[in-house]
Amino acid sequence: MHKKLRVGLVGYGKAGQAVANILSSDPRFELCWIARRSNQSYVQTHPGTDIHIISIDQQSYGELFERHPVDAVVDFSVRTSIHAYGEEVRKRGIMLVSAISAYTESDLEYARNLGKDTRVLCSPNITLGINFLIFAAKLLRKIAPFADVEILEQHFREKPEISGTARKIAEKLEVGGERITSLRLGGIVGHHEVIFGFPYQTVRLIHDSIKREAFGTGAAFALAQLANCGNGFFTFDDLLLQLMQAELMQQR
Repeated sequence: MHKKLRVGLVGYGKAGQAVANILSSDPRFELCWIARRSNQSYVQTHPGTDIHIISIDQQSYGELFERHPVDAVVDFSVRTSIHAYGEEVRKRGIMLVSAISAYTESDLEYARNLGKDTRVLCSPNITLGINFLIFAAKLLRKIAPFADVEILEQHFREKPEISGTARKIAEKLEVGGERITSLRLGGIVGHHEVIFGFPYQTVRLIHDSIKREAFGTGAAFALAQLANCGNGFFTFDDLLLQLMQAELMQQR
């Protein structure tokens, strides 16, 4: 039996809590701790488990990694966190899976640099389904560059900005932001749709996030795949391409 991968989770908002639900119940992983920004010094635990929720304001990441060693960190917090733990991750060779959507180009350059010394994956939307949608949309765009493209994204009413995922889809398909339509309705978790308009036909690629636990299954997939890689900086596309190439080789 393979040894469980020891994981630390950074961030405990709505997405982080859903990710904790998945990682704490997956037999491939041992969720060792959850770090969150808080001025409270007392220790909480994730509901239904004995996994400690630790205030990172009360100790440094160096101290946290020393007291509670992990093989991997999953980050669902804020863009500045990578600079707080980055050098500790580098020094200890800790694998990093980051789902931060608000990284600046400077942040991404730092993440790429960390990839020289450990394994780093950055994906603004870590769900497996949306990344497969992007992968398939890029392939169709390459096959039919003449087709019209429109992107529709729908989210919960309180989300003010255009989703980072929609912007990423537009970037990958090399279309402008004017091709994105945004709707805000009730309690929708997340809906992304790419519409290709051909002469006499249309193709629609659709992804719906039903529960935030989808982020957890995506993070688990990324951890399992990244564990088989060497040091480097990876995107979700890289992992999917590796799997597709391996499948094609088996079918030859």
